[in-house]
Amino acid sequence: MKIGIEGQRLFREKKHGMDMVALELIKNLQQIDSENEYVIFVRPDVDNTCIPKAPNFKVVELTSAFGYPGWEQIELPRAAAKEGCDVLHCTSNTGPINSKIPVVTTLHDIIYLESISLLKKDGTWYQKLGNMYRRYVVPSVVRQSRKVITVSNYEKKRIGEYFGFKDDKLRAVYNGVGAHFKKINNGLELRQVKMDYGLPDKFFFFLGNTDPKKNTPGVIKAFSDFNDQYPNTYTLVMLDYEERALQKILDSLGRPELRKRIHLTGYVPNAKLPALISQCTVFLYPSLRESFGIPILEGMACGVPVITSNTSSMPEIAGEDAAIIVNPTHPWEITQAMEMLVQDKQLAAILAEKGIERAAKFSWRTMAEEVLAIYQEVYSENQNLIAQ
Repeated sequence: MKIGIEGQRLFREKKHGMDMVALELIKNLQQIDSENEYVIFVRPDVDNTCIPKAPNFKVVELTSAFGYPGWEQIELPRAAAKEGCDVLHCTSNTGPINSKIPVVTTLHDIIYLESISLLKKDGTWYQKLGNMYRRYVVPSVVRQSRKVITVSNYEKKRIGEYFGFKDDKLRAVYNGVGAHFKKINNGLELRQVKMDYGLPDKFFFFLGNTDPKKNTPGVIKAFSDFNDQYPNTYTLVMLDYEERALQKILDSLGRPELRKRIHLTGYVPNAKLPALISQCTVFLYPSLRESFGIPILEGMACGVPVITSNTSSMPEIAGEDAAIIVNPTHPWEITQAMEMLVQDKQLAAILAEKGIERAAKFSWRTMAEEVLAIYQEVYSENQNLIAQ
């Protein structure tokens, strides 16, 4: 069997969540499958060594004069056919509308199809255009896909209800957490990361961005109220966030002076995140909506207490007692949770220990094994159709 895997953005320097999932899938397939052949289709970019070499894995770089849609709708299915792929796995929420090859689509979420669509005033134009494109093509893509993979039982239920899918077409396969996410105790490594990114001594870590679902205004409001109770004691550390967007939120809250208590690190490579997370007091992830929530597990694996949300998939992933669960639309609940963990060191230690145990239940290898079984199922079904 020859399996094509869409990895259009894998070579970009600043990888996002879906990129990391696809990369982990490829790395773990390399460890468990030496029999089948794989072709990884990517767009040329700077990080062209991120996919390890393996005898049965081939990387094909594709370009298109028509941007993202042209790459996906024209170049990808054409190249997959040319390579003789038996199955084509589209990993990032969308895919070609017309493919002669049986398609497996990973549909991480359908947020862009729901009533909380990000086509509203919030979000960047890049996000809005991307959502418009997906709203147009995804219904057709998932209808013609042989199997649809999603990442949690919550999202499986949402997708099944929206499209009217039955269980034989739609599968929930949990994501994992990288093995490098663990409590870092190496003093030299910790000091180096602290110096490289200007980390303060006491800080809350928030992994947010300008995507409205990340609830950045709510988190900043919660931190603002916390800072009123503990003035100039803790800092809020945020990754790769835009200065202008931050100033806009602070102005809307009437708290421009809070800027001195918020530290923007700029982009931090994934490999350095464990040493950063290991130094925070609390990991904040009170998102409004997630299909899975890998950062919840990353924070837990690094041995720090986590605050996350009672919405969508997050309670499913966080577990019953390994994190503090809050209503993300109530900033005061986030503030109370922060205060609780600062005041109660024993509770913080218990959550940190339970979080490590919880994160250990999620494995990229298990994910790859389940996805490989889906490839084999689709291939067998197609062979039977051909034989009829």
